[in-house]
Amino acid sequence: MKETIRTWARRIKRDVMVLWFARKHPDTPLLAKVICVLAVLYALSPIDLVPDFVPILGYVDDMLLLPALIWLAVRLLPPHVLAACREQANDWMGRQSRKPKSYIGAVIVVLLWCVVAYLFWRWI
Repeated sequence: MKETIRTWARRIKRDVMVLWFARKHPDTPLLAKVICVLAVLYALSPIDLVPDFVPILGYVDDMLLLPALIWLAVRLLPPHVLAACREQANDWMGRQSRKPKSYIGAVIVVLLWCVVAYLFWRWI
């Protein structure tokens, strides 16, 4: 089971990199580009939408939301784009030893939390 989880995590990491390259590919449809950008920004953001210390819900976004976004984006990519981007991602992962981060994704998550807090404050 432990090895299955590691394989799944490696596949998620690779697919995030695939989406990173797919967002720049000229043959990627617009909707797929938008979903790729959202998935990559969220995956690489150092801040989660639901913090991990929140019981149960903290891991639900990591286990459901991110894989669902990745799955949807991959399904929307044309097969030749997916193959080319997987090759680029495998090459990149072979050369890099650190995980990339998206500070823009962190800013978006923080802004989203601020909007939710403001709306909650206005509702009360």
